[in-house]
Parts: sequence; structure tokens; C-alpha cells
Amino acid sequence: MLQRSAGILLFRHGGAGLEILLVHPGGPFWAKKDEAAWSIPKGLIEADEDPLAAAKREFGEETGGRLAGEASALGDFKQPGGKIVTAFAVEGDFDLAGFASVPFTMEWPPRSGRMAEFPEADRAGWFTIEEARRKILKGQVAMLDALLALDRRAD
Repeated sequence: MLQRSAGILLFRHGGAGLEILLVHPGGPFWAKKDEAAWSIPKGLIEADEDPLAAAKREFGEETGGRLAGEASALGDFKQPGGKIVTAFAVEGDFDLAGFASVPFTMEWPPRSGRMAEFPEADRAGWFTIEEARRKILKGQVAMLDALLALDRRAD
């Protein structure tokens, strides 16, 4: 069965120009990865859940923040593993000092029988579009291009 996720690409116009909010995934697999490891806040769409509602829920779970701006659909993006991510752009701000992510539990170390808790995202950051292209997962780069096309239409 095809997995579907939804997420929010939060952006703002700051002193450095267009800036993108990305989160770094928590857990031991991602601990030492930085380039091409960050993501928009996103997660699985529950059965019969509206994609925008799922994206807003996941934004809150992964950042601890609430969205106030209007969402614009960016489209569906097929990821290298086959999952489809429905992305929405929202112009707004997020104070990194308020960052808080919900935890998940997994067996760690593998085959140890011990369970450990990790945050879904271990940090968040604002990045220029050029920085975001280096930081974001390869399967999500097209979301940045869709945002740029949308942002140009708003001018």
C-alpha cells in the first residue's frame, strides 16, 4: 500500500531574502548527518484525514508551533522510497526558541531488546533558499522549486 504524508513548507521574507524552516530528524540514524538530511515538518496522513489537516497536525508535533497563515498547495512529490508527500506552503514566522518535538520510541541499539525514546525532530532552523537546497532531503528539493514558482506569482 502506498504511503502518503503531508507537510508544511513554512517560509518568510527576512533580511537574507527568502528563508525556509526545516527540521532535522531525531534518532540515532540521523545524528551525524547534516547535508541532505533536513526536511519540512511532515508525517503520515491517517485514514480518511484531510492532507492539510494532517500537515498542520504534523507541523505542531514536530515543532511545537501553531500555524497562522493561509496554506497554498505546492503539489504531490514522489520520494525516492516511493512515498508521496503532499506539501503546502505557509508564509509565517516561527521562533526557534519555542521549538519542541514529540518523542517516538524504538529499539536501540538494534537487536538489544532495549527501548529508547528520541524526538521526532531534534532541531529546527531557518535557511536561505541556497542553504535549504543543500540541507533538505533530495526528494524534497522540488518542493523548494514549487515554492519559488508560487512566490514569484505573488509578486
